[in-house]
Amino acid sequence: MHQSNILIDIELDKDKIPEKISWKASDSTADEKQNAKAMMLAFWDGVDKSALRIDLWTKEMMVDEMADFFYQAIFSMADTYQRATGYLDQVDAMKKFAQDFYKMFKENEANKNKS
Repeated sequence: MHQSNILIDIELDKDKIPEKISWKASDSTADEKQNAKAMMLAFWDGVDKSALRIDLWTKEMMVDEMADFFYQAIFSMADTYQRATGYLDQVDAMKKFAQDFYKMFKENEANKNKS
């Protein structure tokens, strides 16, 4: 059996707020650790029927980057859900939500900049 590993390093400041996130996958073609400003990691506990999550972001993560990150994450979850279930109506609803979410963010930013 082949085993693959993903190593995630989190550097924290004195208040335990992430300053740097880096990761490396054993099966990756990248030779060096990859840097990230944010991460979302979820596991499914089949016994408790609950999601266990780790959501972290660095101080450098900008609000517009967070909106992009969430938009892309929701969109990619919809693609994963489609591959797993084939339920196109739910996939379409998730993608529409992602698009509406991003549109609302852009509108909020535009209104904030008018003030």
